[in-house]
Amino acid sequence: MTTELPELLHGLATTRAIRRIAPDPIPDHDLATMLWHATRAPSGTNRQPTRFLILRDGPDAESAKAVLARGFREGWNAKSSDAGYASGSALDPASRKGRQRAAMQHLVEHFEEVPVVVLACIVRYRKPNPTEGASVYPACQNLLLAARALGFGGVITGWHAPVEDELRELLGIPDGVGISATIPLGRPLGNHGPVRRLPLRDVVFDGRWEVHADWAVDPPGTRFAGPPPSEAAR
Repeated sequence: MTTELPELLHGLATTRAIRRIAPDPIPDHDLATMLWHATRAPSGTNRQPTRFLILRDGPDAESAKAVLARGFREGWNAKSSDAGYASGSALDPASRKGRQRAAMQHLVEHFEEVPVVVLACIVRYRKPNPTEGASVYPACQNLLLAARALGFGGVITGWHAPVEDELRELLGIPDGVGISATIPLGRPLGNHGPVRRLPLRDVVFDGRWEVHADWAVDPPGTRFAGPPPSEAAR
């Protein structure tokens, strides 16, 4: 992916999921800047139901991180088995899957050391429904983009689920408020950079399902998660 793009577009194309996070604290002004930009995101009928519960230090935050760490380890143990991270190429540290495995393992082993954990919550105005995340996840992505701009990084996760009841009681989260995502944040121990995704041709259809859009062409130098589309297929 060329870097000769407007700054915003370059950030969109190079914000990676960061799972290896240094324990260094995030300065207050940087954290406030990230959260301000997160709150610029749209929400359904502009109700702005997203709330951010920030865990840094202090007794409650440290206890909550310990609870979350247990949930993350349970989640990773299940995923590593179900998604093939316990065998095959995942055991080769030089392979792409091996690198993913190492990053996930680092996150769950060092979760208590993550300097900032963000619980992205929704104040519900109706019964829980499958689409309510549409009013929360844009703010989560804004948060990660703002973190990227300031030299930090993080990842959107859902591994609070196994311990949510315990977490809610510990932190006083009331009924009527849902936890939509848990986002560890901090300074990356790796790097942001061009992300790998499926070819544009495989995910954009023109007017009818699986009618490929000839105009949907990946920029030169794009790196793919799957095989790049052949020129013949275009």
